[in-house]
Formats: sequence, C-alpha cells, structure tokens
Amino acid sequence: MASQAHRSSPSEQAVLEATGRERKQWFALLDAWKATTRTHRDIAAWLMGTHNLENWWAQTLTVDYERARGLRQPGAKRDGTFSVTAGVTNGVSAKRAFEAFMEPKLRQRWLPGATLQERTSKPARSARFDWKDGATRVNVGFTAKSPKKSQIALQHERLPNAKAAKEMQAFWRTHLEALSALLEIRHAMGPS
Repeated sequence: MASQAHRSSPSEQAVLEATGRERKQWFALLDAWKATTRTHRDIAAWLMGTHNLENWWAQTLTVDYERARGLRQPGAKRDGTFSVTAGVTNGVSAKRAFEAFMEPKLRQRWLPGATLQERTSKPARSARFDWKDGATRVNVGFTAKSPKKSQIALQHERLPNAKAAKEMQAFWRTHLEALSALLEIRHAMGPS
C-alpha cells in the first residue's frame, strides 16, 4: 500500500549514490530498450534483473520514467487511475480494529452512510472491499503493535482523477481518526 496521491522522487544525488547512475542515464537506457512500449511491471523487472537494482529503486525509477515520458500523471497509475493511502495507530488490538470495519453497526458509527461490500478478509490481518458502486476498491491492513495497540493502513484504489484522490485522502484521514477515537473510548469504557 505504498501508493500515494502525490509522491516525491528522491534527489538526483540519492539516485546516483544508490544506483550508480544519474536519472537521465537511466532514462537513456530505458529509451534505448523502448520502455515506453512496455508495462510498468516489465520495466521494473528489467531494472531489477538486468541491472540488479533493488525493488524499491526499480519501482521508483520506473514511475519517474513513466512521468517524464508522459505515460503517467503524478499520483496516477499507468492505467490513469489514482490510489491514496491513509493510516492510524490506535490503542486497541488488531482484532478489535478489524471488527470495526467488519461489524456494520459499529462501522456506521465512524463511517456513516458508507457502502463497503466485502470482497475478502483475513481476521485481524486484512480486508478488501468494493466502495459504493464497486468502481473503486478499499484495501485495509491491520498490524498488531502489541496486544493493546494496532495500526490500520488503508489504500483506496481505482480513483478516477487527482481531484477525487485528494478528496478521498482527506476523507479517509478524517474517518480513520474518528474510528481511532471511537475505539479508544469504547476500550476505556470496557467490554460492550
């Protein structure tokens, strides 16, 4: 869930130090390989396999290249859709945080009026939903930090444009904060 509405690229110096080449040298290699005709996955795999780059650097250079060649808007995936992430750490177990997404009555308290249709889930670990009409998806990960502390990491994907991405990122930040506050109040009050 690393995609964000707007992600900044590493400095030229960082690229050179980590990869042994400047960004413009990587772009020249990619142009010679005709990377504009290939998928994101193929480009990243080529950078890792042929040039022994670590996955993170291969992904970063691929996104930077796609942007530089007009194949991707900032924050967009190659297919033109956008994804945003939001997260929160709270003072309840991962199991309880998971239940807050899965129990409709509890979910309505912090996410009123929202339509989440479950696609798949793994208790206290992850849940995937269709959002509203199913055109976009919400993926949520739950990580136990301790028996009484957990982290929620959410990704909303397939958003149609940058404006929708910005709106949904603000929406999720606000609602995850409301969820965290609700969970901590319920926890302080004891079992319900």
